[in-house]
Amino acid sequence: MTVDVDLQGRAGMSGTAPMPRSHRVAGALIGSAVGDALGAPFEFGPPGAYGSRFPTDARGVGTEMCGGGSLGWAPGEFTDDTQMALLLASSLVEGEGLDEADVFDRFRTWLAAGPPDVGNQTRSVLASGRPWDVAAAEHLARTGHAAGNGSLMRTTPAAVFFAPAGREATMDAARRISALTHGDPAAGEGCAILHELVRVALDGGDPLAALPDALAAVAPEHRGKWESVLAAAWRPSDATESNGAVWPTLGSAVWALRKAGSFAEGMRLVLDLGGDTDTVAAVTGGLLGAVYGIAGIPMRWTSVLNGVVPGYADRDWDLAGLQQLAERLGGDAEAPSYALDPDRRGIEPVEVFDGIWASDVYGARDSDRDFAVISMCRTGGRFGHDVQRFAYLIDNDTNSELAAVLADILDDIEALRADGKRVLVHCYAGQSRTGLLLRAWLMRTEGVSADEATEQVGELWPHLNLWNDSFGTALAALEAAEQQATQPRS
Repeated sequence: MTVDVDLQGRAGMSGTAPMPRSHRVAGALIGSAVGDALGAPFEFGPPGAYGSRFPTDARGVGTEMCGGGSLGWAPGEFTDDTQMALLLASSLVEGEGLDEADVFDRFRTWLAAGPPDVGNQTRSVLASGRPWDVAAAEHLARTGHAAGNGSLMRTTPAAVFFAPAGREATMDAARRISALTHGDPAAGEGCAILHELVRVALDGGDPLAALPDALAAVAPEHRGKWESVLAAAWRPSDATESNGAVWPTLGSAVWALRKAGSFAEGMRLVLDLGGDTDTVAAVTGGLLGAVYGIAGIPMRWTSVLNGVVPGYADRDWDLAGLQQLAERLGGDAEAPSYALDPDRRGIEPVEVFDGIWASDVYGARDSDRDFAVISMCRTGGRFGHDVQRFAYLIDNDTNSELAAVLADILDDIEALRADGKRVLVHCYAGQSRTGLLLRAWLMRTEGVSADEATEQVGELWPHLNLWNDSFGTALAALEAAEQQATQPRS
């Protein structure tokens, strides 16, 4: 077996399908929120604080989504970065395009509701009482300072929305949206570059290879500075401003893309920079999410995302809502809600292996609350268990990241079991995806072949369904990889 890992995020076993665009769209939007929530507790802290607290992956009951910080964020709670991004995204999808006055009005409503964290420049512009088309420019003329990262942090949804329109349209939209609060064109050019890199990634291309064309489209008076910050030799230690400025924020995101081999590795790199960790990680998360896709983001992070948008607090945002918004941003105007039948009863949880239980979605929903639940299907929301994780696993042949997803699930199960949790795994019907996971667990823990695992699981779990040939192929490849790993080196 060959393992293919490239910058477009096609990480998995050879023969898997190319990553669907929808996976990248969800990865961009949700990856930005993940970075924001991971970075919030460490905002304005010293370099290395994240790595000192989490020197290794925290996969058990307690994860790197720890919450806290100076503002007391809840675990997985996003900050003003994502709040403003959601306002922008909602305006785009509800208005079916960019209406700057509407976006600005939403920002003002949000500010008036008293969000706990607002950038100084954004606050000053939105609170000025001036119209949307002059407020930021007047602030720049008055202060001479307007190149913060506050417009860059919120722009990923617009990058997704405008990507199908091509480079010129998406870069122009970035400048217009940035100018609502940041009058310095340097900030707008940074947003424009990020828009183009995300656009290329969503199309399955290499964002780093797209940098020369993106920089050629930057206004000449700003091009030199951006060429320097985005050069291959640039490091965050080379920055001449704090990472609250637009240049080192985007520079750090591109640096992490060059240096990291996964979404998680990129997060660790930028979080350990310290300083404006939530914003730098949000920008990096949007870019890396477009590259590695939603399935490339650890489920222990995506599963706990939560927050409200002040002024629009009639809705609580979680992973299910963000996934639906991503579908609408990506062009699916009728994104399904995935609501479950409240009266339906399902398969009662059964202990298949020691500490590993299985059911269907309805059995899991109604199960004892002390289970740690691994959901491998869209549920429409959380069930009420203290620990519930959502794996991005589709019951068809489009799982281009299947090997990585399986490894993520199995590693989390091991950690949760080590913490003394009973683990309940389920998909919608408890058949195909649940059977895949049970077989993979047996192969990992008992060292049996794929055929042996299928036979044993079939005896223990009568709901096993083998219709999905791609799952069988994945297990065969997993077996081949294990055999290769145990072969003596010549």
